[in-house]
Amino acid sequence: MAIRALQETAVRYFLEVVKTGSVKDAALKLNVAPSAVSRQVARLERELDTLLFERHARGMVPNAAGEMLAAHAKRAQQDIERVTNDIAGLRGLRSGHVRVASTEGFAFDFIPTLIAQFRQKHEGIRFHLEVCSLGDISRRVRDGEADVGITLSAVPEPGIEIELRHPSPILAVMARDHPLAMQRQLSLRQVVAYPLGLPQEDSSIRRLLDASCIRQGLRYEQAMSSNHASALLSFAAAGGSIAFYGALSMRTLLRSKALVAIPLKDREMNERHLEVETMAGRSLPDAGKAFVRFLVEAVKASG
Repeated sequence: MAIRALQETAVRYFLEVVKTGSVKDAALKLNVAPSAVSRQVARLERELDTLLFERHARGMVPNAAGEMLAAHAKRAQQDIERVTNDIAGLRGLRSGHVRVASTEGFAFDFIPTLIAQFRQKHEGIRFHLEVCSLGDISRRVRDGEADVGITLSAVPEPGIEIELRHPSPILAVMARDHPLAMQRQLSLRQVVAYPLGLPQEDSSIRRLLDASCIRQGLRYEQAMSSNHASALLSFAAAGGSIAFYGALSMRTLLRSKALVAIPLKDREMNERHLEVETMAGRSLPDAGKAFVRFLVEAVKASG
């Protein structure tokens, strides 16, 4: 009886409760009534003869048994996906699905362009690109919610394989008629003499900028802040400020000649790295493996 329950809808509903932390939120994601989710979770607990969650006023947290079941169910889902893709791979790399989690900067231009180039050779491969916060990308890869993660200067985490770590220095970005636009290289001391357009405080750019300014005793004027990098670049292009970005993230805008991007001398602004992540110990489906190789080669070719 328990084996049959583990193969049915109950496990899918159970995993959504684990992910969201509540029956109500899980029901919204699944587009079913909360009572249906509750019944399926109760069924699993009855069939397995054990509680799977600690119930709190603020939500539901899986206990030891729940964590064990969640880990098993996720592995089973990944095995099914891998076999499905491997069977498709017998016909050549003509079908498959690759889930990518990326920071906003790389999702703005770099990754969509690479996906389009990859699909010119493998048009049957489908992609889903999810824009995530820095802290969420490794978790999604480790939990099997994403096949590939593209992030910046992540803290090493268990369960993560680093396929590539590549320098991604921060550049000063400004309109072509800005007083500093003709410089070949700049220091932050020069840059902070002008208004800045800045991302939120938890971004890698902001953390490194603030660390460098504190070390040097520099103060800056924040003309605009936003959690959307494209808004900051548009503001800079209109002459409103100097913004900060990585070269890979803004290749299209640089080609449009609306902006210039100038390297910075300061140590902290050159300590950032791009990382390509996969789940440690997981054998990706052929489509995922091929895209990781394509991605790694493209990053290396960028210099």
